[in-house]
Amino acid sequence: MTAFTAAVEGLATDVRLPDADGPFPAVLIRTPYDRSRHGAELRGWARRGFAALVQDVRGRHSSPGEWHPYANEAADGAVTARWTRRQPWSDGRLVAVGASYAAHCAVALALDAPEDARPDAVIAAVPALGAAETAREPSGAERLAARAGWWAAHGDRRGSDTDALTKALATDPDLFTHLPLTHLPARLGRDLPSWPGLWRHRERGRLGARAGRAGMPLLAVGGHHDHFTEDTVALWHRWGGSSARLLLGPWGHGLLSAPGGDARPTHRVNLGDLYARWARLALTGGLAPGHGGAIALGDSPLWVPAGTLGEPRTQPVRELRGAAFTADPERPARSDELTVPAQGTPDRGLFVTPPLPRPLDVIGPAEVRIRAAADTPSADWAARLVAITPDGTAERLAVGVARRTEPPGRAAEFTVGLGRLARRLTAGTRLRLEIAGHHFPAHARNPHTGDDPVTATRLLASRREVDPGHVALRLPVLRSRPTPTDPVQEILR
Repeated sequence: MTAFTAAVEGLATDVRLPDADGPFPAVLIRTPYDRSRHGAELRGWARRGFAALVQDVRGRHSSPGEWHPYANEAADGAVTARWTRRQPWSDGRLVAVGASYAAHCAVALALDAPEDARPDAVIAAVPALGAAETAREPSGAERLAARAGWWAAHGDRRGSDTDALTKALATDPDLFTHLPLTHLPARLGRDLPSWPGLWRHRERGRLGARAGRAGMPLLAVGGHHDHFTEDTVALWHRWGGSSARLLLGPWGHGLLSAPGGDARPTHRVNLGDLYARWARLALTGGLAPGHGGAIALGDSPLWVPAGTLGEPRTQPVRELRGAAFTADPERPARSDELTVPAQGTPDRGLFVTPPLPRPLDVIGPAEVRIRAAADTPSADWAARLVAITPDGTAERLAVGVARRTEPPGRAAEFTVGLGRLARRLTAGTRLRLEIAGHHFPAHARNPHTGDDPVTATRLLASRREVDPGHVALRLPVLRSRPTPTDPVQEILR
């Protein structure tokens, strides 16, 4: 294989060509995470007949300029795409590929670049579609821990320190409790001038709204346990290209390197080989039109077609304790603990289903409908669904956070979305539903004063009341056993 480094408008780019006579179709990866980490990936693409390129984005690692996340990727990607197509080893066809932020680069090139620079196909794995999508829930609640970890590792710096937040928490375990949160960089011990500006991004869905005008095939890959599951599925669902495929497994943000506890041996997929085979078909018109793909059913050996969707069904729940509770931001309900305090003033409402009389297959979005009131003008309502197996093991299934601004004391009915499930629940399993005022530190604490949680310096306790007779847990339940499928066949169809 031929390998060399080029400067494309100054941006450091590694190129690897197959051991064959060209020209070749090309694969482009643009990343802030250090292009040198992609050597094996480039070799894999080249072995399969593709010219493979990986580039450090502007201001990162060996590329010059200033690093402004989500700001320059369509323009810089367009320059690189045009350069690639002009090379003698390129046959003019281009696949944009990436995971996480690199998937943002690929999607931005496809949807925001001028038409002559757009790729002929896109592979987007666990896509970080934009600043607002990564920083906030659809309700506006701030994803604190995940964004602090990413910004500490990668923000406002040329290189990366992936352990920066871990080290800071070891020094100061109460790091996230210091107010205001805009002063967090000082606690990390370094400058992060872009940190306050991150939270000014509130407009979600800009790239997603443009997806309907896409003209090329898409392969979207995600995990049930990833932060960006909903964005991955929405991108696939809205994609307007001739063909769109979805692969959704029981994985975290690292995909196969981060399997969930519900993963089974049949859920392992050779992603490198699958990507290359799909890309070849996408570039030669070999994919059937329309939307398709496969979803893994966790805690089972099955994959099912991507269009499989359960029927919303209300599960009976009874109150255990805490229909009246206090959401105190000084002692918030924590996201990193599954134990529930059994003594003292309740900090959440607890509800439980009877043991399931038979296995239950759930695929699709889940939600809880409640009627409740808070005595403060602003209130977050965090709903967490936990599976309690017959042997007493607890496992988090889903979480949702809704932000409400009712007049103090006025009860309202509203829905808290719990995200997307794809799971087989065994007979005897009980579902524990927790309704709290916080989910910290995964999400910033609502101060209950009406002030912005990122800039607030004053906290108030909030008295909550939940009407036990108006708590409805709705799960997407399959009415019959699902029809299994082969994920590779579904993606390559």
